[in-house]
Amino acid sequence: MASSKKWAFFISTIASFMYFFVIIFQIPLFRVPCRSGICTSPIEVTSSQLIATEVYPAFIVKALLYPGAIANAIINKKTIPSYRRLLNFYNFTYVKKAHATADLQRLEVLVGSYLSIAGAFFGLIRPARVSLFGTLLLIWGLLKEMFSSRNYANGIIPRRAVYINPTMLLAVVCAFLSIRKDHIMFARKYMSIFTIFGSYIVSGVMSGSLTSRVKSEAT
Repeated sequence: MASSKKWAFFISTIASFMYFFVIIFQIPLFRVPCRSGICTSPIEVTSSQLIATEVYPAFIVKALLYPGAIANAIINKKTIPSYRRLLNFYNFTYVKKAHATADLQRLEVLVGSYLSIAGAFFGLIRPARVSLFGTLLLIWGLLKEMFSSRNYANGIIPRRAVYINPTMLLAVVCAFLSIRKDHIMFARKYMSIFTIFGSYIVSGVMSGSLTSRVKSEAT
């Protein structure tokens, strides 16, 4: 019992940190049209919406974007963008002029992005199901967008503009493994199964050895 709790705590902690790094460093999980053009991470989707609506000051959004900008520059061997020109780096300069219908038509993607970011931060304090719900809602919205063609004011958005990267599987696995209660439940379930299976094996071995011993004594 104690060992299963320790393993559940260890697995959920590692998974929570991995999910946080996936979200905060903006590893490309998908491709979807947004106000700035094409967004590839939950932080880009939420940041374009926050900049356009001016709900929060720009420096808060920049603080959320900057770790991903540094990671992107290092991976692509480019110069790290300055903090002042960060909105230009993400093409967020003219998002205020973009129409809000793009966000409303992809409401599941927008809400899923907010929940994914919230779950990534809450998971560092106490792992919960927020990150898993947000990731699954993201996938649902992306699949819904992929299998439906919509007409927009500027033309038809092709289906190939919406794409789910294989890295989304990593996000789903990390979000699921960060839930500690599920690990304990699975550990109890499979430990009981292994115990029953092991007892059957031991009893079979013992009965077989006892039968062979009786036969040998009889002969």
